[in-house]
Amino acid sequence: MFRSLRRVLCAAALVVPLLAGAQTAHAAEAKADAGAGYWHTSGRQILDASGQPVRIAGINWFGFETSNRVVHGLWSRDYKSMIDQMKSLGYNTLRIPYSDDILKPGTVPNSIDFSGGKNADLQGLTSLGVLDKLVSYAGQDGLKVILDRHRPDSAGQSALWYTAAVPESTWIANLKALATRYQGQDTVVGIDLHNEPHDPACWGCGDTATDWRLAAQRAGNAVLGVNPNLLIFVEGVQTVNGVSGWWGGNLMGVAQYPVQLSVANRVVYSAHDYATSVAQQTWFSDPSFPANMPGIWDKYWGYIFKQNIAPVWVGEFGTTLTSTVDQKWLAALVSYLRPTSTYGADSFHWTFWSWNPNSGDTGGILKDDWQTVDTAKDGYLASVKAPGFPGSGGGPGGPGDPGGGTAACTASYAVSSDWGSGFNAEVKVTNSGSTALSSWKVTWTWPGAQKVTSMWNASYTQTGSTVTATNASHNGSVPAGGSASFGFGAAPGGGGVPSVSCTAA
Repeated sequence: MFRSLRRVLCAAALVVPLLAGAQTAHAAEAKADAGAGYWHTSGRQILDASGQPVRIAGINWFGFETSNRVVHGLWSRDYKSMIDQMKSLGYNTLRIPYSDDILKPGTVPNSIDFSGGKNADLQGLTSLGVLDKLVSYAGQDGLKVILDRHRPDSAGQSALWYTAAVPESTWIANLKALATRYQGQDTVVGIDLHNEPHDPACWGCGDTATDWRLAAQRAGNAVLGVNPNLLIFVEGVQTVNGVSGWWGGNLMGVAQYPVQLSVANRVVYSAHDYATSVAQQTWFSDPSFPANMPGIWDKYWGYIFKQNIAPVWVGEFGTTLTSTVDQKWLAALVSYLRPTSTYGADSFHWTFWSWNPNSGDTGGILKDDWQTVDTAKDGYLASVKAPGFPGSGGGPGGPGDPGGGTAACTASYAVSSDWGSGFNAEVKVTNSGSTALSSWKVTWTWPGAQKVTSMWNASYTQTGSTVTATNASHNGSVPAGGSASFGFGAAPGGGGVPSVSCTAA
């Protein structure tokens, strides 16, 4: 984001009605293993290694770019539980911001809680070592990772891709180092070269000191020189031909000056877009708002997709949802991004800002306890979520194994919060068999009069005190050794933890 370091916990956003509809996926026409391997582009689509179209539908998890030099929230939870929760909510990609500080030799993270066995395998690691662990576990869970060079150092965002302390040569050397580090690990599908270039950065002006398009070509070619399989994500600038917008959000220059790399079919253009909780823009006060917004997005970046020039990824968008204007903005943007159920992967790509609750002017998908999901925000995104990808972990058969192994699953039930009159809980389904699951069903019986009031990432029926939950369309496919999760609210509280059973197919 284009503001100073966001470290202040935001006030709770006003609750807004959820958009109707369950978590969506278009798995009906896509194979279960779409997303395998490295990716490339074809026109406005991103294709996997076998040529199947995929949709990035993900989340930003920040912290490596701050003085903590590690993703935030590990002071509260185990990293694996958070990645599992991301997957359970239907996010399939993780954008991880970092600063060049983490590539300095011996850089170590701080603010990680190791008590009670949390984050045990991160003890003694450098920041890069922790990043390795996150990438590995995300891959096992079936999430892809995009690394985001967010800022030159932890002190703050820079307008240009270099500073006096971090010259262009360091920027490019570090990009190459990361590309080399994850070579052969197709969990990392690409690198976002620099976050939110802004004035005096230009696009197509020809000045090598300020022309972001030329710099992106230099850096992109350097990355592809060591790992030609990666996607190169290129953000916009602030101002093109006197027309200004969000930092990193103006891609109008692509029409005349496209990014040209040494390896074909690797460029994905990235825009950022925000609401009034971040800053005011003239279009928010237009009398026609929000009907004017599709035209605004078309002008700044949407035309690239609509003219089949290249894929477009909205790498950041977010809001506290406090104001009615922001609620209308988010509903309009989600609609513009194209629902997965209608368009499948022939859609805009996105990663929401942010997973973290401590983004001061947007808040996050998690609330301030780093556990509870903001179901209002998450609900807005339901129609544009998309299927996950094959996990890199797995049991004897490996992920997606078509062999005749045994389909089996177990389930665990955990209460995340209980306030007496109600409670929230999460159920984790683990594939304990030797072949991939195509669907699962979990059943439990409460000892009291508890009733489900809402459920996410699964559908349910309740008869008396017995609840049966069935997977959503996006999380029924679980590789051997993998897991999926769903959550729910119920009332009254005090129900304890019932025994749960799991049936797999």
